[in-house]
Order: sequence, then structure tokens, then C-alpha cells
Amino acid sequence: MRRFFATTVTVLMASLAGLMAQAPEIIKNVRGAIAANDFGLAAKTLETYRANNGVTPEMLEALSWMGRGALAAKDLDGAEKYARETYQLATAELKRRKLDQEARLPIALGAAIEVLGQVDAQRGARTEAVSFLRKEMETYKGTSIEKRIQKNINLLSLEGQPAPAIDVAEYLGPKPPTIAALKGKVVLMFFWAHWCGDCKAQAPVLADLASTYGDRGLVIFAPTQRFGYVAGGKPAAPEEETRYIDQVREASYPVLAGQPVPLSAANHMRFGVSTTPTLVLVDRAGVIRLYHPGQMTKEQLEPLVRSLVVGS
Repeated sequence: MRRFFATTVTVLMASLAGLMAQAPEIIKNVRGAIAANDFGLAAKTLETYRANNGVTPEMLEALSWMGRGALAAKDLDGAEKYARETYQLATAELKRRKLDQEARLPIALGAAIEVLGQVDAQRGARTEAVSFLRKEMETYKGTSIEKRIQKNINLLSLEGQPAPAIDVAEYLGPKPPTIAALKGKVVLMFFWAHWCGDCKAQAPVLADLASTYGDRGLVIFAPTQRFGYVAGGKPAAPEEETRYIDQVREASYPVLAGQPVPLSAANHMRFGVSTTPTLVLVDRAGVIRLYHPGQMTKEQLEPLVRSLVVGS
């Protein structure tokens, strides 16, 4: 439970840092005030903007950051208040526009759903949180926030469960084994994307672990998917992008040289990979012992790997 809270806060704050440079002024100002722990200034900034501009997608994203910031500060009542207001205003907007008509509305609604689920979980109502998230995922199936909701369901429910099957119909390198065929091994699943700098930064940690524990039963298993573009965001047909992914793999991931790499959007959806990398550690019995969206240092990851390799 404690690791879940630490993971969600880490993901929230990483998002805060990573998106700051791209945001409109209102979002930058609100997030800046939150980062300085000045929620009063953030609320006043948001109130002034709303009085002058009304409810806009940018305003809703800024409001959603109030909920995320309050959650990170462990203010559950504040987090619920801001997330619920974001949810209500965002769903009202859906009466006159589609969710993915522009970029900011799905960010705001996805964040509101995430925070509401996490607040319930942190109050001890994990079953209710998962039920709420599953209902929302059914409502928004096929939209850009489906994967994000699945991630939050997985954060609450995946550890301790048998690892879901991996689609291995398409792949790079040799034919991948199924998850069932890997029973008896300790499997570290590394969900990555060709455009992901954090994934490249994770690669040396994986290489060190493979070097230390590979002969004792550790397997690095690295599913990825196509996204419809190559370097610089240039649109690409599947065949071109597949070749590009293989080039990135060879250039940036020596640890994956000669390794099978499943290539399927279904895998990323099933494991809720809205954050890359996502790391999933599976024990020799095929049970998930770690589900972690985001990077992990060697100091964080190695003790978990060692306990499964040596202790099992």
C-alpha cells in the first residue's frame, strides 16, 4: 500500500515537471504556485482566469492540477474537492464537444478520474476505487484516457495477481515466449516507446541487472508498440515505423540485442502503459510482484529483483 502511494505521487510530480514548458500561461502559473506550495495563489490565479474567460479546456486542466497537487500534498479533502469540480465541469463540456476534439479536456478529465480513484484508495476504500475506475473505463472505452484509467486500476489491483497474457503475434527479433512459458523464471517486463527518453535512461539499469542476475533466472522482456510516427513526429506507415523501432532498439538498447520484442498496442493497453517506461516484475510462479509506471533507479529495483531471484 505504501509503495502504491509513493508511485502515484512520483508519477504526478514527474508529469508536473515534464509538461511545464508546454503549457499555456494559466496552466504554467497554477502549476508554478502549486510547486511553491502556495495553493492560495494557485486558487486566486484560477479564479481570476475563470472570471475573465469562463470554463475553457485550459482552465479545466489547471483546475485538475489543483487536485493532483493536493493529492501529492496528502490533502485528501482538497484533492477530492478539486477533482470532483473538474470532473463535473469536464463532463458538462462533453455535452457540446467530443472528448478528444482537442488536447486539454481529456487531460483534465483523466486527471480528475485518477485523483478521485486514488483518494478513495488512500482512505481505505480500495474496492470502491477499483469499481469506480472500471465504470469510468467502460464509459470512456476507445478514447485517449482509457489507457490512463487502466493504469490506475492496475496500480490498485495488479500486484499479487497472475500476469496477464502478452500478445506475441507480431514482434522484433526471435519469436517471443508466452508468459506461461516463462514460468520458473523471474521476469522483468519493460514497456517502452521509441520516442521515450526516460526509457533510454532506464536501459543501463536493466543491463546491469541482466548481467548480474541473468544466469540465475532473470529474464528482461520488453514489449513495445507503434504510435504512427517516427523521428521528429513524422507520420509513418506501420512498415516504416517498425523498421525505425528496430533501429532505435539496436542503437539505444544493447540489453535487448538478440532479444524478442513483442510489438502490440494491446499489450500496452492491457498493462495500462500511459507512462513510459512501465516496469512489471513477475515471480517464478507467474505472479506480479511489482507494477511501476515510470523510471526506477538500480537502488530501488535491484533489491526487489534480488529477493525474487535469490529467495525463490
